[in-house]
Amino acid sequence: MQYKKIKPKKIYEEVAEAIHGMIRSGQLKPGDKLDSVQQLAENFQVGRSAIREALTALRAMGLIEIRQGEGTYVREFETSQISFPLSTAILMNPEDTAHLLEVRKILEAGTVFSAAEKRTDIQLKAMEDALEEMKRANGNEELGEKADLQFHLAIAESSQNPLLISLMNHVSGLMGETMKETRRLWLYSKQTTTDRLHDEHYAIYQAIKEQDAETARSLMLSHIESVEDILLKYINQSKGNPL
Repeated sequence: MQYKKIKPKKIYEEVAEAIHGMIRSGQLKPGDKLDSVQQLAENFQVGRSAIREALTALRAMGLIEIRQGEGTYVREFETSQISFPLSTAILMNPEDTAHLLEVRKILEAGTVFSAAEKRTDIQLKAMEDALEEMKRANGNEELGEKADLQFHLAIAESSQNPLLISLMNHVSGLMGETMKETRRLWLYSKQTTTDRLHDEHYAIYQAIKEQDAETARSLMLSHIESVEDILLKYINQSKGNPL
């Protein structure tokens, strides 16, 4: 008989599941405001970092929204979202992450093509700011992940297509989680790899700036495929398959 290996849950996962349960049971309803991070930390008797990670997880699941300067609120949600699982490293298992990357290739290849044709100077500046933040991160993973996501969302804004922008925003939480996991797997502690990531984004930016839509699309696909290669290696290793 084979037994499934039980992995210990991280503190943030327990907190996220507790809040998830409160939403599912109706204790917390759509539109309700959650307590502050400090208050939640005191209520659950955990650190504030665990609370912040739990809120990030719940936001990526589409269960809450964080309004700048206002607080955190329970979102309206579909019944299907209630059963969305939490995992130990990221919100999805590796296979689901690969599926998301496939969606990104389909979505972002078209988005960056449109962005190259329609971008404005203001939107180019938003991409430049994200690239600068990525460069300044210099080993600060949280800052690097935020700048990475900011860059991709700036490209979506440049498409001038509200449906594309909406679709990108819809998957942005999950994108942020997979970016975090990919950085961990891709050994981003090495400066050479960090530089490589920045260079890939900068090349995409240059193609958009020069309004070279075909090159922008090709570079975006290459970038996402390089991420996909790393994740496929991880999936094979986790299953005990040869690379």
